[in-house]
Amino acid sequence: MDMEGLYQRRLARYITAMQGGTPDCVPIRPFVAEFVAKYAGYTCQEVTHDYEKAFQATLMCCRDFDWDATVANMVYVWTGLTQAIGLRYYAIPGIDIPPEVGFQYLEPPEEKAFMKADEYDQLIEDPTAFLYNVWLPRVSRDVVPIGEPVSYRNNLSFVKGGMAMLKYFTALGTQVERMRKETGTVSAIAGILKAPFDIIADKLRGYIGLTMDMFQQPDKVLKACEALQPHLFYVALTTADPNKQVPIGFWMHRGCVPFVSMETFRSHYWPTLKPIIEELWKNGHQVLFYAEGNWDYHLDSFRELPEGSIIYHVDKGDIFKVKRKLGDKFCISGGLPNTLLSDGTPEQVRAYCKKLIDEVARDGGYIMDASAIIQNDAKVENIRAMTEFTREYGVYSQGHSHLPQEKERETPEGNSLMARGHPGVCIPWEEKVEEIPQISGDEELFRRIWEEIESLGYSYIWQILLSF
Repeated sequence: MDMEGLYQRRLARYITAMQGGTPDCVPIRPFVAEFVAKYAGYTCQEVTHDYEKAFQATLMCCRDFDWDATVANMVYVWTGLTQAIGLRYYAIPGIDIPPEVGFQYLEPPEEKAFMKADEYDQLIEDPTAFLYNVWLPRVSRDVVPIGEPVSYRNNLSFVKGGMAMLKYFTALGTQVERMRKETGTVSAIAGILKAPFDIIADKLRGYIGLTMDMFQQPDKVLKACEALQPHLFYVALTTADPNKQVPIGFWMHRGCVPFVSMETFRSHYWPTLKPIIEELWKNGHQVLFYAEGNWDYHLDSFRELPEGSIIYHVDKGDIFKVKRKLGDKFCISGGLPNTLLSDGTPEQVRAYCKKLIDEVARDGGYIMDASAIIQNDAKVENIRAMTEFTREYGVYSQGHSHLPQEKERETPEGNSLMARGHPGVCIPWEEKVEEIPQISGDEELFRRIWEEIESLGYSYIWQILLSF
């Protein structure tokens, strides 16, 4: 089989839908996580702790199912890496939970939050320094707080953690190429983004702590969100697809009603997220809004974004309402209930897929997927029913399957987010150069290499925060 030809057809189909067009048929892009373990005969423990098994399981699914795109490894948190760093906030299959259960995030109680209520000024002044000096010693069992004697385990955590992260990300690149060359499957996303407000809720103050802060010091919360903006934008931009074909993954957590009020969404969440999306769009990148939970209250706000700048993924929301509200501006994905994939029959799955295709996908601009990440409770026969029915029924008589031209974009003017906060480095060159008595020859050479190496230390801490 001509795998490259198959890959190009699937890529064209995927991009056409994401741009709101009508491809030859409805693209299929399941975000399969622990399901791949079930299908390949592995435990959750195996694919979580040995990423090579996760890669092999994903490749097996790509070979056996006619999917256009999927994630190279949706079991993204490699617990070998989290153990190397000594992270406290994961329950690991086979250690903290049974081997057949997917890894779990452990949010600490309010009194043990990883950031204290009186530490906002430190975060605002230098987010990267705060993460290294304050946050990391609290989230790691091995990293020693500033001022305490350095330990053997402290030193090892940085060496092992950094080298493990480099090894894993390098292996992910190889996995993407294997998907393309061996199975003709597109890697569905590239890069990572989270909202500033969600970062504070997820990894810093915790949900309860942030809720209290919104009553007691909302101005500090807003300034912290603004301080995080350029860094989250930088990570998203520098990890995005350099070919600008597949979207940046944006994982939406607790910034929606009822976790926060509409007032909080409008005052804190949206004003500090919207500029990031607009700036990424200026740079040619779409963003996949993976709307975990129900974000229906906020659809009018999402309409404010430039046409085509996002793909909106529906979880608990009303996908038919989303189609009415956003379908003329953005591609929509998901909407097939995970409960149906785990508890339903193939006949029920096919019937729901038909409803989605008839009512949401009829004019294009739709991608078939489950509502949420597919875990090991999904039945193999139901995933097969979703795939086969969509491929057979979801054909467009007037569709096309060539790579579309990039659309002309109208974006708001404004200063780049890169202009503040020194994103991309830990110690700016302007600070380093003051330590050097004299430079002769090409100073720009020294600066360039300094910033390239600095970016590695910067990426390490921000990837721990965002990805692990």
